[in-house]
Amino acid sequence: MIGNIRGILLEKQPPEVLIEAGGVGYEVQVPMTSFYELPEVGQEANLCIHFVVREDAQLLFGFANKKERAVFRELIKASGVGPKLALTILSGMNAQQFMQCVSMEDVTGLTKLPGVGKKTAERLVIEMRDRLSKLAKEQGYADTVHLSADLPIENTFVQRTDAKEEALSALLALGYKPPQASKVINSVYTEGVSSEALIREALRAMA
Repeated sequence: MIGNIRGILLEKQPPEVLIEAGGVGYEVQVPMTSFYELPEVGQEANLCIHFVVREDAQLLFGFANKKERAVFRELIKASGVGPKLALTILSGMNAQQFMQCVSMEDVTGLTKLPGVGKKTAERLVIEMRDRLSKLAKEQGYADTVHLSADLPIENTFVQRTDAKEEALSALLALGYKPPQASKVINSVYTEGVSSEALIREALRAMA
């Protein structure tokens, strides 16, 4: 099983990155909250990995730290939540924010994420409340954490399309509907903004 990858970051096309390690290029899907913490293309990156093997594919999901990966692993144990939805949830809020939503039974906050309806949000709270509380105690996390909309955006990456197209592609990959994604991108777009910053602002606007 692959648990960690350290290598040179070759490409950043949210929510996927390409990392070369030992002469092999690994395609890794990364939630946006972890994506923001990646270095620039050409620099060394390190990701905690969750490896999924299916009949038709072998998928790698990468995270900035073990906490994000641990919450992802708890998410995919929940009824009706697969890796794609878990990735979307951890793109709209980081692990600490998700844990707080569950702890505070904030169903409304969870339903703002694409693919999470009221029933799914209620089920997440019921199924994951005790598990996440146990995880917090086992790994030394605070039971409740401060919700912050600010996420690091210092890093930029080489853009293969313009900022709006890059951002739209990322939001669609995360499960947002085209009309919703286009509308919010246009509302937060400013001249000269990077794709990464635009994605961040779009996700914040939909929170």
